[in-house]
Amino acid sequence: MQVYDVDLRLLRIFVAIVECGGLSAAESRLNIGRSTISSHLSDLEVRLGIKLCKRGRSGFELTESGRITYQASLELLQQCEAFTTTIASSKNELSGRVTIAMIDTMVSDPRCGVARAISALKAKSDKLQFDINVCEAREVETSVINGRSLIGLGVSRHHIRGLDYYPLHNENNYLYCATGHPLFNCHETAIAQLLSEAEVITSNYMRDKETRNDGLNYQNSAIAYHDEGIAHLILSGEFIGYLPEHYASYWVDKGLFKPILPNQYFYQIPVALITSKNSISSPLATALIDEVKRCH
Repeated sequence: MQVYDVDLRLLRIFVAIVECGGLSAAESRLNIGRSTISSHLSDLEVRLGIKLCKRGRSGFELTESGRITYQASLELLQQCEAFTTTIASSKNELSGRVTIAMIDTMVSDPRCGVARAISALKAKSDKLQFDINVCEAREVETSVINGRSLIGLGVSRHHIRGLDYYPLHNENNYLYCATGHPLFNCHETAIAQLLSEAEVITSNYMRDKETRNDGLNYQNSAIAYHDEGIAHLILSGEFIGYLPEHYASYWVDKGLFKPILPNQYFYQIPVALITSKNSISSPLATALIDEVKRCH
């Protein structure tokens, strides 16, 4: 099969569909409508002569051929990126896609230097495309180790073989309640009793999943995968939950959030720059890593 520009475009769309977990979820990432995405996927299946996925009311599921095609697509697209950066390096210029995977809400942390790093890279070259994927902590590591992202910014309690972790800073997390919750205006003598009855948000985001050993009531009636989801639940006045201090400060300053016994219900987690040990070093990757380190 000859590979043309249109095929590369269709493969990129297919990779986005797989990584987003379905056609509807890929709409915002691709910035095109579901019907158009479906049409492109059908075109790719016709082009390849295979069925890539099952889609319908039962959900989205890759076929075996689809799984093989996905892995092959990743390898092909990575080779294309490597070719572009190699040619650029031969001309002593920076060009290509600056791909970054990172956990959510880092933009509210004044210590986060991603914006400054982007600005510095833009000043060095106008031939760069920026692609930032905000995702869960595990996905950050997966994105880097699979070569989809040049770097990741996230947290990890158990380092993955094949990845390097460069510490950037520690993130302070506190337990918060909102106005309307009994704990918000409660007297210190009643805190212990109310805490034993309060429902605490369970987070699958890995930030605090393995560090919480606080004896609180995790009834699993409220689950969130990102900090924004946790914030919504806390704002309801029905639940309490942990959030990074820099993110929660927006509502604390407005008098809507309050940390609960901050000297007791508090922990730190290390935020790290995550890079691959196995990827071939390129001028673009090196420049990106250097700028992120410098700006932090």
